[in-house]
Formats: sequence, structure tokens, C-alpha cells
Amino acid sequence: MKKEEKFQVIESLTSKLKSREVVYLTDTSGLNVETINKLRRLCFKRNITLEVVKNTLLRKAMEATDTNYEPLFGALKGSTALLLAEDANAPARLIKEFRRTSPKPILKGAFVQQSFFLGDDQLDILVNLKSKNELLGDLIGLLQSPARNVISALQSGGTTIAGVLKTLSEKEG
Repeated sequence: MKKEEKFQVIESLTSKLKSREVVYLTDTSGLNVETINKLRRLCFKRNITLEVVKNTLLRKAMEATDTNYEPLFGALKGSTALLLAEDANAPARLIKEFRRTSPKPILKGAFVQQSFFLGDDQLDILVNLKSKNELLGDLIGLLQSPARNVISALQSGGTTIAGVLKTLSEKEG
């Protein structure tokens, strides 16, 4: 690869890394072409970018960003496939699902919303992470809960008071 081509690859990787908060490094070595193509199609359907990269070029791209990816540098050995996504747990779910039929990809490391996860043993933790939208939904639900309780109490209280008044009026009559 010529120096100009390497520079272009580094530039491309740097812009991709800057635009995403979810970066997974995986090992897909040993997978045949048919299996890799299945993985690529599944990634495409779930809006996940899959790119096999050279470790040295990826490291240079990581160093060129504002984010400190240094904890992931140790994972840049052997074959590396880069998974980029918008949702924090989408790549982890994809890896877990794909490994039902294939021994790989293996998680080498991940950077998810300012946190680092190193090693394949972190996959279950990543699967259970909630995305930003899921957390916002939970928060909105919690904020709406007290208002719903007050409205419910007022509505049920009205029927209870009417029932008590009716019973009292019948007793007097």
C-alpha cells in the first residue's frame, strides 16, 4: 500500500471514529467468505458498519481523534474488524446472535459512550447496556409516573366520594 493510500485510509477511519460514540473491535480471522458475507449483511440490516482494518492504520486514526483510545491499543493485535454503530448494545447483540451459528467474531474491546470494555468476557455486559434512547424513555416514564398516580387517585376518589354520599343519603331516607 502506498503512503498516499495509507493516509487516505487513516483520514477515512478518523472521520468515522469522530462521528460515532460506539466502537467495537472484533476478531473475525478464520471465517470463510460465506460466513463473513452473512455477517456483513446482518450488520447492514442493523445499521452497523463493519470494516476489516490494519491495526497500525487504525491506531494512527485513533490517535488523530480527540478521544483517548489508548486502553484499546492492547487489543490491536492479529486480525481486527471494526464495528461502528449508533446504539450502544447493537453490535454486542449482533455478535451474540451470530455466535449461535459461528465461533466468531470474538470481542477484543469496545468503546461505548466514554467507557472501555476489554475482552470477550465483557460481551454480556455490553448486551445489557441500554441505549441513550432507551434511557430517555425510562426517564420519561419515571417522570410521568407521579402525575399518573395523582390523576388516578383523583379520578377514583371522585367515584368513592359519590358512593359514600349516595350511601349516606339512602340511610337518612
